[in-house]
Amino acid sequence: MILRYLLDLKHLFKRFVLIANVMPALFGFFIALKYYELSFMEYIGGDFVLLTVGSNLLVAGSLALNNWLEADVDRLMERTKDRPTVTGSMSLRSILTIGIVLSIIGEILLFTINIEVGLLGFIGWYTYVVVYTVWTKRRFTWNTHVGSFSGAVTPVMGWAVVETSTLHVIPFSLFLIMFLWQMPHTYAIAIRKSEDYARSGLQMLPVIKGYQTTIRRTAIYIGLLVILPFMLDSFSMFFYLVISVLNIGWFIVALIGFKASDKKKWARVLFVSSLIYLLSVFIIYLIFV
Repeated sequence: MILRYLLDLKHLFKRFVLIANVMPALFGFFIALKYYELSFMEYIGGDFVLLTVGSNLLVAGSLALNNWLEADVDRLMERTKDRPTVTGSMSLRSILTIGIVLSIIGEILLFTINIEVGLLGFIGWYTYVVVYTVWTKRRFTWNTHVGSFSGAVTPVMGWAVVETSTLHVIPFSLFLIMFLWQMPHTYAIAIRKSEDYARSGLQMLPVIKGYQTTIRRTAIYIGLLVILPFMLDSFSMFFYLVISVLNIGWFIVALIGFKASDKKKWARVLFVSSLIYLLSVFIIYLIFV
């Protein structure tokens, strides 16, 4: 019984999506600590715990609400067949309650840190739940841009725990990188699961505009990532060198898509490389800031 409930929560909170949204907030926090040469011990018993627990609860709450709002389309897709909204192992009312309660508690914890962190958390939550899920996902192919904006505020939120002024080149560059990164990452998922999205009626780019257009957009966004570091100052020469090698490597992966005979196999490579890319970016920032 307990194991079944925990398994339902794993599907409800989309385990890997939860991690992918909380991890940038924690990295943003540690990058700020490194930049300002502050001790982690000053935060470990207070703000770090609030950030970790608060961001996890807020993201989990938003994902539960996303499940509740999309229960009808989830029933049409293979990739979502194990979600409790589909299996019926949890009532929709229970899922709605979980989503609301976790969101509220998560926000309270983030506001306890400071107003900036709380506001950034709310912006991310509102953009994902209301603007992305309710308004754009069923209507427009550019829904991905909205979802990307939501995810892009997370490292800025982590930075704001240490320094409330986020008008700084480092959190700004992390926001831009996260925004641009999420487009190819999401396109890779949409290509791999295009049949599911076609059945669901969700307005995903590969379904509406086709694979070639999606690959072209992928190359454009990764191309912007190649250019981005050179539009920023205050970094060392080694930073530009290492991150450029990483960006060019991922750009080559994007270009391979134009000639790939099996687009879904290529999309799988793009998806895996996107995860490696993002983790590498944060590590590079931690080393070179």
